[in-house]
Amino acid sequence: MKSVPLKIDLNCDMGEMPEAIADGRQEALMRSITSANVACGGHAGDKETMRLTMEQALRHGVAIGAHPGYADRENFGRLELNLSVVRVAESVFEQVRALSAVAESCGAQVEHVKPHGALYNQAVRDRELAAAIAAGVARWRRDVLMVGLAGSPMLDVFREAGFHVAAEAFADRRYEPDGTLRSRKFEDALIRDPREAARQALGMVERGFVTASDGSEVALQAQTICIHGDTPGAPAIAAEVRRALRAAGVTLGGLVER
Repeated sequence: MKSVPLKIDLNCDMGEMPEAIADGRQEALMRSITSANVACGGHAGDKETMRLTMEQALRHGVAIGAHPGYADRENFGRLELNLSVVRVAESVFEQVRALSAVAESCGAQVEHVKPHGALYNQAVRDRELAAAIAAGVARWRRDVLMVGLAGSPMLDVFREAGFHVAAEAFADRRYEPDGTLRSRKFEDALIRDPREAARQALGMVERGFVTASDGSEVALQAQTICIHGDTPGAPAIAAEVRRALRAAGVTLGGLVER
């Protein structure tokens, strides 16, 4: 068994659902996580949801990151698109710049960038697309952390572009044997049981492995673990993951030292 790391980040994609902000679900999530990836106007989000989400994050001491995706609200940024690298870089730049402007008005600091949905999953296997994401972020700032799938070439591309990176794993998603995420077209792609999600997160941290959809084990080293804010029962999942990690002696903390 591998030694348990002293600290790991627990992140969540946020600012995507105004109803979750209004009914308290998003703030409930803030109590369990250490980093929030804030939708910045592409697949979801506007100035008001960005502001409200960052204000919540500031109240709870949660680190703030940008969460750019394909500007395809109808499909929540989860439909694969075939856009030029120039268009992708421009869109990413516009989104992170928009979030940064709202953050400045809130007295907040954007510390990391994590792509969303189909943009993220395509960049896992498409180095040119990953480079376009990096180019868009670099046009805005280079002193931010780039988050990408643990074990994937996208992290190498981000490093080659001059960024520090953080490898990400998922508590509420199942994996394929090659270490990629199981497509949402499959009914079992999401893990909805808080205890199962907690067991998966703990296995990632304690053993450095995740059990794939075919029962095989995939090696996985991560600095941050994600719970999706739109997963059914997300607040309960996040709370149970947090409880299990802390019970195992893991300290939860943001990716950037403050």
